[in-house]
Amino acid sequence: MTADPAAGADLDALVERLTERVRVLGSAVVAFSGGVDSSLVLALARRALAQRVLAVTAVSPAVPAEELAGARAVARRLGAAHEVIATDELAREDYRRNDRFRCFHCKSELYERLAALADARGYESLLSGANADDAGDWRPGLRAAAAHHVRHPLLEAGIDKATVRALAERLGVPSARKPASPCLASRVPYGIPVDAHTLGRIEVAERAVRKLGHRSFRVRHYGARSRLEVAGEELDRTFDPEHRAALETAMLAAGYLEAEISAQPLRSGSLNDPAQAAPTSSLTSAPSPGSPIEAT
Repeated sequence: MTADPAAGADLDALVERLTERVRVLGSAVVAFSGGVDSSLVLALARRALAQRVLAVTAVSPAVPAEELAGARAVARRLGAAHEVIATDELAREDYRRNDRFRCFHCKSELYERLAALADARGYESLLSGANADDAGDWRPGLRAAAAHHVRHPLLEAGIDKATVRALAERLGVPSARKPASPCLASRVPYGIPVDAHTLGRIEVAERAVRKLGHRSFRVRHYGARSRLEVAGEELDRTFDPEHRAALETAMLAAGYLEAEISAQPLRSGSLNDPAQAAPTSSLTSAPSPGSPIEAT
């Protein structure tokens, strides 16, 4: 279901329908990252349930540190009670192995923690920000959600990402235009093990790229090799030789021995393609003494 952002009356009617969907749940814990999807669900839950809603943000090595500050700010703006918990998906061998079901094991860890918290506090439901677009991609995390009876108000109502952003704008949600920011493990192709060191390296590289002015991008991890993928609206900047050199230097400084900047725009979820292979275009290589080299 895609709504015209200019059609305010249609958006208002949709807000009311979604609010009613949430109201019947009685009370809820929202799995809250601070991104636009979970922020919209939290805004709807606040409208529907008033004080009977709790936003919970999970932190782990797979979540960039700055994301927590953003989540706190959004929850504060929405007037929602907000708590932070730590998850330990890295303790799960099935997660560290990083096969195509990694997200299932990650979300199982999350929803087990949230379900226990909800039961202890007397909240009746668990809510996520999954939307209709998620049903069209490889999302094993939805299986974990089903096992823990998590509700997805946006997905259940057929609301796609474009409409999510329009609704969030309509409700004044501060993260309405925030670029998607999936967990850091999503930068690692299936088959390359995930560990805290790898996630930390990706976080350092992405923080440096962000300081160079980019908002929507990913640093893909191929062991000692990195590849930067930038959204289409930002791609032209990467062809400027001086800026390109700065980006390459940023990735190498994070501990990578090789850096590539893709000439193709970022495609979210591209690593879910089973045919996805390591990059083959030209690389900038700058080995340094003592730099760790990982198997690719």
